[in-house]
Formats: sequence, structure tokens, C-alpha cells
Amino acid sequence: APAKYEKFINETYSTEINNSLMSYEKLHDLLALKLLQGQDSSALLKQIIDHHVDHKLIVPMNYSGLKTRSNTLRFETKDGDWIEHTSPKSALCEIDCKKISKKRVGLYLKTLLLEALPDNVTDLEINLSKELSLGAFYTYSHGLKKHDGNCQRIAHGHRSTIKIWKNDRRNRKLEKLLAKQWTDIYLGTNEDVVSLEGGRIEFAYTSDQGAFRLNLNEERVHLMNSDSTVECIADHILTLLEEQSDDQYRVYAFEGIGKGAIAESQQASFK
Repeated sequence: APAKYEKFINETYSTEINNSLMSYEKLHDLLALKLLQGQDSSALLKQIIDHHVDHKLIVPMNYSGLKTRSNTLRFETKDGDWIEHTSPKSALCEIDCKKISKKRVGLYLKTLLLEALPDNVTDLEINLSKELSLGAFYTYSHGLKKHDGNCQRIAHGHRSTIKIWKNDRRNRKLEKLLAKQWTDIYLGTNEDVVSLEGGRIEFAYTSDQGAFRLNLNEERVHLMNSDSTVECIADHILTLLEEQSDDQYRVYAFEGIGKGAIAESQQASFK
């Protein structure tokens, strides 16, 4: 039976998959095959999780200040501010709750995985935890219209550790200062700005996955003259530091686990 099922999968998905639904169905079929073969299925379970929540805006659909219109979401905050977000449905993860939390996302993922697993799997436990950080970190969202993958989805977020050396000495004060300034910030690219007036800023672009737009208070934004890739972020932080003094700097900027970039002053002679 496993051999016949494997042949069925190879024939069914013999061509390149270009839509999200077919990609998800293939993950389910591959998971079933792994289980039939008695093989480790944890990697496929992780792919199913990524398919639903990775590089997406997770939306609490029962939030009292949420208004929806076609592909546009409007979030009205308790302090009277508002944010509008437009994207294809594939860039959203919609959860029936009033507030997003680790516990609520965990329950959502548990339901998804139980639906994907055989009926004899009646329960599972999911623990979501923050990445271990040994220093200061900043939290930001962004969108990369030139990216081939899901990074083009506007307002997906990261939690990133920052390390700064000043004249060959680690400077945790500067790290904490940047982390505070960039708490829940949107790192926007000047090239994507289509409107800037009345204290509000709007970004818009069209990429391979569709049309994206974000309108928010300019106080929630930090603008860059480049794209907001981790390499450009490291260079941008270095520029900000060098504008403040003639000291020599080295910046380690991270993006999640296992990805980062280094930028340092041209005259630096760090060991």
C-alpha cells in the first residue's frame, strides 16, 4: 500500500505547484505516506505549521476594533489610532479569537495538525516559546517586494537580537537604546511610500503574490533608503551610529535563528 500511495503522489504532483491549496494538499499526502512507512514525520508537521503561520499577519478575527472590506483589514486601537492592511488572503492567518497569544496560536495549530494526522492520533501537545536571547533585541515588521518567497508579504514580523561594538568593546547601552527605539516598529522602504501626510504614511507595492498596502501612523515607522533585508538593516544601523560620532563600530544584526549580517566601519581594526 505505501508503494502504491507513493506512486500516486508522484503522479499527482509531477508538475510544479503554483497555488497555495495544491501545495498544502501535497503536504498532507506526504505526511500520510510518511506515517504509512513508519518514518519520522516531524519535518512535514513543521512544514504544515509554516504553511499556515510563517511570514503571515496573524489576525484576531473577533477583535472588537477590526473591520473588514474585501482584502482590506482596518484595525482601530483603543487610543483612537488605526492601521489599514491590504494583501492577498494567502498572506493572512485568521484565528477566531479576540487577542493573539502564544496559547491561542498553539490551540489553532493543534487543531490543524490533528486534522492532518490519522484518526488514531487523538491528542498532541504544542509548546510555543520565544527564541533564547542573550542580549537586547528589537521587534519589527516589514515587507520585501523584490523577494521571490513569502518575505514579500507586507507586515510580517521578526524578533531580532542586536550586538554592537564601539571601538572594539561591546556596547550594551547602545544595543538597549536601539532595541527600545525599534520596539514593534515597521521598517519601511522610501521607495514604497505612496502617501505621507497628516502624520500618516502609506506603503504600497505589487509583487509576485499580489497587491500589498499598509497605512499607519508615522510614529510607528522607521524609514530606510534601501530594502529592509537583514544585510541592509545592519548597514543602516551602522550609518546611524557613525552619524553620531567618529568612533569605529561593528554591528551584528540577526533575523530569527541562524540568519544575520555584519557591518563595520571602514577604518575599523577589530580583532
